Amino acid sequence: MRRMWPEEFNAVFNGAEEVMLESPAEAGEAPLHRKALRARITMEDYERIWPLAEMRFRLGEGNLAGKAVTLITTNPHYHAWHPKDGGSVESVSDSGRHFKTDYIVVHFLLDDVKETSPA
Repeated sequence: MRRMWPEEFNAVFNGAEEVMLESPAEAGEAPLHRKALRARITMEDYERIWPLAEMRFRLGEGNLAGKAVTLITTNPHYHAWHPKDGGSVESVSDSGRHFKTDYIVVHFLLDDVKETSPA
């Protein structure tokens, strides 16, 4: 099954940076090395994409076309990269009203998608 990332959530990848997740190996296991995207997004956006967590989605547009992403939220193997507080920014609207925007730092596992063709 090929699930495509919903286009209305493409903005969460704006400003995302590609990183390498590395964790030390436990006895008898190989160390973890995985490509990922780290993004600082608003809490509001996080709440909108949370239902998509832990599912793999293909990306169809932009510089990430041909990749697949999986939002890390509760997977015990990736505990160090679960969502974390990204701080907040206080601003003033054009009307002079003060407001605060909360942010969260999330990681998406990043994989290349290989298309197979019939022989």
